[in-house]
Amino acid sequence: MTAPLRIAVAGLGTVGGGVVHLLQSRAAELAERAGRKLDIVMVSARDRKKRRAAEIAQIPWTDNPLALAASDADVVVELIGGEDGPARTLIGAALAAGKHVVTANKALLAHHGAEFAAAAERAHLSLKFEAAVAGGIPIVKALRESLIAHGASALRGILNGTCNYILTQMEATGRPFAEVLTEAQRLGFAEADPALDIGGGDTAHKLALLASLAFGTKPSLEHMVVEGIADITPQDIAFAREFGCRIKLLGIARRTPEGIDQRVQPAMVKLGTPLADVDGAFNAVVVDAGEAGPYFFEGRGAGQAPTAASVIADLVDIARGSFGPTFGLPADRLKALQPGGSRVSAYYLHFDVLDVPGVLAEIANRLAESGVSIESMIQRSRAPGEPVAIVMITHECLPASVTHALKVIASSDRVLRAPSMIPMEAG
Repeated sequence: MTAPLRIAVAGLGTVGGGVVHLLQSRAAELAERAGRKLDIVMVSARDRKKRRAAEIAQIPWTDNPLALAASDADVVVELIGGEDGPARTLIGAALAAGKHVVTANKALLAHHGAEFAAAAERAHLSLKFEAAVAGGIPIVKALRESLIAHGASALRGILNGTCNYILTQMEATGRPFAEVLTEAQRLGFAEADPALDIGGGDTAHKLALLASLAFGTKPSLEHMVVEGIADITPQDIAFAREFGCRIKLLGIARRTPEGIDQRVQPAMVKLGTPLADVDGAFNAVVVDAGEAGPYFFEGRGAGQAPTAASVIADLVDIARGSFGPTFGLPADRLKALQPGGSRVSAYYLHFDVLDVPGVLAEIANRLAESGVSIESMIQRSRAPGEPVAIVMITHECLPASVTHALKVIASSDRVLRAPSMIPMEAG
């Protein structure tokens, strides 16, 4: 057996503590898999007195994460988080010092991944990030290595467990978004500041990395459409069921004749399809791999055990000498992402209106004027003059056509709030 792989870990929170615990508790089994021992030579975190998931009393400690770059470690594991600040400085310093890097930092890689990939390759080092996307699901390795024969034409994923948990609970209980979010925070499924999750930003970071792996582009957020779930109502979820669908927050990337279309948005997904059946805090990804057909990956998208397992898998790869390009192609061959054109889709539309004569005709006429035709519709009758919901599914059309029609419809004094539109998406 060759010399041990020396590992330094920055960040001893949920994931970092889990990584150290696995390296300690499964040391013999991991050494057999890796062909060499995996030794922890230094750790760093802010609070030395905090209780951890692993025994760290005998491991050299530093309060300064940059000290890891100057240590005798072969690999630095960055689990600090944040797109800039100490995490970015540490990764740059570690690569400059000739150390491999393993990270779970999707925000940093979405913004600076191409830069660090180039630095790693110039130094003949590995930069690995399986834990940055979808927790324990091995989707990074699959896109980088396993599904390259026919390439990918599209991918769709539930990439944020917080949002999927909230939508699942709203459907199961009929409670409004704000109430379920508060419960999710109490149970630990949502952060105290949930904006990055519920606003779609976390999904966007992960989608940028998956798109880079799938299509050979530099990770980019520049042209990505990003919408969150805060405006989804229990009514929308109930109506989705009546149309044979469920609402899911999806990250979607697909090739178009113009380039790569990237978007994060709530979508109507048909019941009985793989993505529609993903409940709770689970994540899932569907990859359309050309002639090889669709592949479906599902698993826990966060938490100590699955995310730490992905970090360990990357460490074992490095121990074995498996170094390949960070995003599947050499960094100097990654293309700048060209945004894709608009894609036709059917849409779910929701109008809250006064139940007065002529309101449905007015909506239908405005849609028709924009070239949008209606496939199916539900209208609940109430007492004359009271608010009523009108929901419909359109035939396939360009999103700009729907957006223009809704803008005109929203100006009517019979429409009580801004209409909503949710695309229909394959699951």
